Amino acid sequence: MIELFPGLRSIRAFDAAAQHLSFTSAADDLGVTPAAISHQIKELERQLGISLFPRTSRSMRLTREGEILHTAAHES
Repeated sequence: MIELFPGLRSIRAFDAAAQHLSFTSAADDLGVTPAAISHQIKELERQLGISLFPRTSRSMRLTREGEILHTAAHES
């Protein structure tokens, strides 16, 4: 079955990671492993066709697209 919309787990993982700017803190908040957060973020990025967090820097931040998605998620 083709998923047309991102799953709720992926959205929650993204929201927590965006709020904490840390996969570890997001994982602690949601009671899962950092690897699970990473997997959900990668799946969300694949479904949306965009990068939400840069993969090149040591410090974590949102991409422009990630900022837009995070803002939109909190406006609805």
